[in-house]
Amino acid sequence: MTEFKEHAPGSFCWIDLAANDRAVAKKFYGELFGWTFEDVPAGPDMTYSIAKLGGLDVGALGDLMPEQKLQGIPSHWMSYVAVTDADQAIAKAKSLGGKILAEAFDVMDVGRMGIFMDPDGAMLSVWQGRKNKGVGRRDEPGTLCWNELATRKTDVAGAFYTNLFGWKTQPITGANNMAYTMFQNGETGIGGMFEIKPEMGPMPSHWLPYLMVENVDASFAKAGTLGAKPIMPPTDIPNMGRFAILHDPQGAGIAIYQPPAR
Repeated sequence: MTEFKEHAPGSFCWIDLAANDRAVAKKFYGELFGWTFEDVPAGPDMTYSIAKLGGLDVGALGDLMPEQKLQGIPSHWMSYVAVTDADQAIAKAKSLGGKILAEAFDVMDVGRMGIFMDPDGAMLSVWQGRKNKGVGRRDEPGTLCWNELATRKTDVAGAFYTNLFGWKTQPITGANNMAYTMFQNGETGIGGMFEIKPEMGPMPSHWLPYLMVENVDASFAKAGTLGAKPIMPPTDIPNMGRFAILHDPQGAGIAIYQPPAR
């Protein structure tokens, strides 16, 4: 186990779920990944459930806001990118054509964040860590290991994110010989991007977090017994491992990934 005490600027550092029913979500993710939870206050009548594995933070579960429920917004995961200055990152996202959903604001004394949509509508958050720098564990079973953008405008999105975070792009071959772009922060691959094709239906642009598991097939089957809906069954990625995509019992999308055997 490696403990992460810092996250390099431009790397994915946190994920959290906005759930329609947090208790249902805690049961599902606790049983699927072995997470335990620490409930902490997050404002008047609000609770944030920090997900832990081996005593270290791996993400969190929160509640959809009442106005989000009224608008019919479904449960969903949010991905966060580490930045040195949340205000500057949000201003830059706006200058590059992003839509600002929340200007930079303090999250008590743990950090500062902002939320935006990229030019094709995918939501993402930036995180300027203070007391909380982000997840304490990642890239091992039960933790975050990858973040993936689905978009109809790969050229626009590629230019947006490389300018915003300084990422580099590298074309690779994805599952089922699909064209795929890997995002690199420095020399480290941190995420990817693929184009939403018409045959994929009315899928909105979105960022999808990947959680590592020891056995994709077994975890996929277990998720089904816990009420998840299959979206993509376990599938091989050439020379890179095996993955699957599902909707949790409340409809939030998440992917699971098994690295290749060493």
